[in-house]
Amino acid sequence: MTAALIVDEKTDLLTALAKHRFLFRYTVQGLTDAQAALTPTASELCLGGLIKHVMSCEQGWITFVLEGPASMEFTADSFEEHANSFRMLPGETLAGLLAEYEAIAARTEAVVRDLPSLDLAHPLPEAPWFTEPAWSARRVLVHVIAETAQHAGHADILRETIDGQKSMG
Repeated sequence: MTAALIVDEKTDLLTALAKHRFLFRYTVQGLTDAQAALTPTASELCLGGLIKHVMSCEQGWITFVLEGPASMEFTADSFEEHANSFRMLPGETLAGLLAEYEAIAARTEAVVRDLPSLDLAHPLPEAPWFTEPAWSARRVLVHVIAETAQHAGHADILRETIDGQKSMG
């Protein structure tokens, strides 16, 4: 007979997110800044840019949980900022991006643990890509997990293309 593992919902979701963050960081270990900036496939994605994008998304969505839709207002600079979140810009280093990602992860974990309930919800800003009127903190966290997992898969393909290393297998 196996003992039941009792885990609360917040811990379960944060553990899933931590697993995908680990795979992401594992995928880029040992790379130079130049390798992290390479775009070796037709997609024009680079490993450093994927890390930037994922941490930017996580930071933005956790700010949404705290502040609501006003935190997601789109400006004339929003689209350029979004495009730049997929690139390593001059002066950015892989080590610097990973350190920033760790700080964002720590903030996410603290915010989620301090929430009285994952049912806390805010209306989504009006945009053609949002089909629901509102998201709960739970829905935001599930989205961040999905975003991280999806891009960790992209990162694995990029890394294998660069030098043959795989995260798994």
